Amino acid sequence: MLQHPEVKGPSIGLLGFSKGGDLCLSMASFLKGITATVLINACVANTVTPLHYKDMIIPKLVDDLGKVKITKSGFLTFMDTWSNPLEERNHQSLIPLEKAQGPFLFIVGMDDQNWKSEFYAQIASERLQAHGKERPQIICYPETGHCIDPPYFPPSRASVHAVLGEAIFYGGEPKAHSKAQVDAWQQIQTFFRKHLNGKKCVKHSKI
Repeated sequence: MLQHPEVKGPSIGLLGFSKGGDLCLSMASFLKGITATVLINACVANTVTPLHYKDMIIPKLVDDLGKVKITKSGFLTFMDTWSNPLEERNHQSLIPLEKAQGPFLFIVGMDDQNWKSEFYAQIASERLQAHGKERPQIICYPETGHCIDPPYFPPSRASVHAVLGEAIFYGGEPKAHSKAQVDAWQQIQTFFRKHLNGKKCVKHSKI
């Protein structure tokens, strides 16, 4: 990765959202040289499909599509389809994030209708501390949904999912979600500046 012309180096940071978040957790856990990782509404277990790395296979978190709910507006919500990562049947799906070399920042939308993001962040915190690792930074945003985009993007409360081809409800109230997008972007920059190159942090906005 450091050989890529678009990678500045010498440190590498990862930023992942949703399914991309658990992929970044896996990268930070198994690859060397990852200095800092930011997860936006991500799960602590491998999801959707088995993950293959070298001679290892991490199974997907058990899900039950029969628990998909439909809102009054006809949108689907998937939050209840995911089983608890701490259940014995899911132990092999948990990502061994305690193997990571760098710190974590979890950005959590507390009205996320796709994942139990706050619960997953707490699992990560407890697991890291149980292994003698640094407690991750967790920032929770009330009335904020799943898709926490960069600042000034219109809040995405629902859309047709590119993979599923279905209309999905993501949660969040427009005003609170918009403010969260501004603050989260600044928090992410602060985190990366601190852990990647030591430059001065940007000033946080107030919510």
